[in-house]
Amino acid sequence: MARIMIVDDEAAIRKALERFLQGLKYDVLSASDGEAALKLAEQNTIDLVLVDLVMPKMDGIELIGKLKRAQPSIVPIVLTGFGTITSAVEAMKAGAYHYLTKPFELDDIASLIATALEHRQLKEENRLLKSQLRDKYRFENIVGTSDEMAAVFDMVEKVAETDSTVLVTGESGTGKELVARAIHYNSPRRDKPLVVVNCAAIPEELLESELFGHVKGAFTGAVATKPGRFDSADRGTIFLDEIGDMSLKLQVKVLRVLQEQRFDPVGSTATHQVDVRIIAATNQDLERAVKERRFREDLYYRLNVIPIHIPPLRERTGDIPLLVRFFLDKFGKSSGRHVSDITPEALAKLESHGWPGNVRELENMIERIVVLKQGDVLGAEDLPDSLSGGEVAVPPVQRKTQPLTFEIPEAGISFKNAVADFEARLIKAALEMTGGNKNRAASLLSLNRTTLVEKIKKRRMEAGT
Repeated sequence: MARIMIVDDEAAIRKALERFLQGLKYDVLSASDGEAALKLAEQNTIDLVLVDLVMPKMDGIELIGKLKRAQPSIVPIVLTGFGTITSAVEAMKAGAYHYLTKPFELDDIASLIATALEHRQLKEENRLLKSQLRDKYRFENIVGTSDEMAAVFDMVEKVAETDSTVLVTGESGTGKELVARAIHYNSPRRDKPLVVVNCAAIPEELLESELFGHVKGAFTGAVATKPGRFDSADRGTIFLDEIGDMSLKLQVKVLRVLQEQRFDPVGSTATHQVDVRIIAATNQDLERAVKERRFREDLYYRLNVIPIHIPPLRERTGDIPLLVRFFLDKFGKSSGRHVSDITPEALAKLESHGWPGNVRELENMIERIVVLKQGDVLGAEDLPDSLSGGEVAVPPVQRKTQPLTFEIPEAGISFKNAVADFEARLIKAALEMTGGNKNRAASLLSLNRTTLVEKIKKRRMEAGT
């Protein structure tokens, strides 16, 4: 039941309104002046207040201001005489929802109250929804207690309140988009749009139109003018995922947005001005891409204002128990299954896995197990073969590795050739220790798996095999 307060120094009007609103099943309070109204507001939550403008001691405009400060969600409606319409408009500027002139029809006031209360409910629902979004993507809810993730949390906290451009790096599946969302929903732009664009998922010939929009007739099939993602993100944030896959041509246009906050839609000479924060992400080594002329150096430095690196899961295995329990709870609630714990043996196998798919791989695995699991404890037997014994490790006694030693002859040595030879021996030793498992070999050498594979291919090409 909504609670309405009537504030009017005319007792007859106050009593008439009180009886009428009580008949409509509202909870009604009444006060003869502003001071009495403020005392009632201290003791009660008020949904809507009917305020007379002209009263002794404190006028309606001053009262509205104090009530709004005390209870921001309160909805004031002004009651005013014919000669004080100007003051009523001033009251609306101070936060009043609407005004009624005296004398008024009771049916009119009933209709206005119903509309105002509906408006208040919609605003509250919208506020709660935005609050839930902020809670969902709060950086505190990114799961991890390792030192590596603590550094990520600290950086997110520092940059969220700024408008600085952020470059998030890390392997696929580490949670780069989650970090971008955490930054946006903890920033001053939190109530404005967050637009996510996966640059690798959109064909190159369509990506320009998708980002910057196009005008009618700009190309075959452009039957209508269409705004781009940068237009949609105005006053908010745009997240350019996998920006390392973007063509050099498009990189020039993104660079202009970063420098000038403006761009030209495809086929148009009319420049669009926007206010957009850019967060970019990639799983590529952009410094290497710059050296290989696959990525513009000026754009790289514009993007890399605030770098945030998300470590792969194999480098923070201490977070795995926390992640497992988080996903067990998450998918248990969504599926109606109750898997409450995990055995030490199962946890040990999870911690020894290389996790090439990172947190996403772990999440998908736990979801699958929870959906199919019959009991309430996750055991080693529930894990896929690749984790629970399908791979045979080479016993230590069978490992044959060359001693990683070297000598410098008196005649000298080629530094380049020596480094290449030493690298080859390191890779060979790591592969022998892991029985040829490239994931584990890369982990032993603190390399990305793709980097290791590229080095192996390069050496085979150089050897002509």
